[in-house]
Amino acid sequence: MSTESTQIHNIGYRNYDGPRLGRAYARRSLFSQSLRGAYGLGRSAKSKVLPMILFAVMCLPAAIMVAVAVATKADDLPVDYTRYAIVMQAVISLFLAAQAPQTVSRDLRFKTVPLYFSRPIERGDYVLAKFAAMTSALFVLTAAPLLVLYVGALLAKLDFVDQSKGFAQGLVSVALLSLLFSGIALVISAITPRRGFGIAAVIAVLTITYGAVSTVQSIAFAQDSSADAISWLGLFSPITLIDGVQTAFLGATSAFPGGEGPSSGVGVVYVVVVLGLIAGCYGAMMRRYRKVGL
Repeated sequence: MSTESTQIHNIGYRNYDGPRLGRAYARRSLFSQSLRGAYGLGRSAKSKVLPMILFAVMCLPAAIMVAVAVATKADDLPVDYTRYAIVMQAVISLFLAAQAPQTVSRDLRFKTVPLYFSRPIERGDYVLAKFAAMTSALFVLTAAPLLVLYVGALLAKLDFVDQSKGFAQGLVSVALLSLLFSGIALVISAITPRRGFGIAAVIAVLTITYGAVSTVQSIAFAQDSSADAISWLGLFSPITLIDGVQTAFLGATSAFPGGEGPSSGVGVVYVVVVLGLIAGCYGAMMRRYRKVGL
């Protein structure tokens, strides 16, 4: 008869004695993960397809313009730096509609938000990281074609000072656009955990408002209304708000009917409204996540 020896292993629990990186590290990690996720990095191959296609579509017209400018030895670029994002607004809206819900809706849908808050991270950290990540992702999308235009303009030996000034103005414009559009898209997406509803709502807000404002502006222009009246109407759409700010203060050519954008006086109102909307969107996000997961 054989006997089996029995051993008892006292594994126990050991205190963690490694580095404690704290909230700042957790906030940076969430920002990095959200930014990479906006372009499908670190996710499945299927998740990379749409954002990468939209990124290519955003940059392709700029590359074509550069090629034409170099080949024809043009004296200037076909489109101003400040106008490019306005022209490509449909691509920007599609990118936000696809990625903003993915940034926040998934956490709400799968109820993973409480897991974030179980770590040394607060609701303000979560909102800040998500807001900054979506803004950065959109800034990359809108600034990349401007960089293509700028490099191409220098290769075409266009005036360095003029191109550098236009490039800087374009960067300021798309930075403001990224803050405003990302804030609006995130607030809409955070309302519902259903990604499909978020996509539809983001597209509706960004496109329908622009279509409505542009239509009313065109009617006002056809009826010989004053330029100020047309300018005031531009306050009711995100894209016309950006158009008005850059027309008033960044030397841009307005896309308003008749090409007459707001004056500097009205432009101050545009700036106040844009900054107020950005702050309001951030505040709405903070309010939304105040009781999430509790």
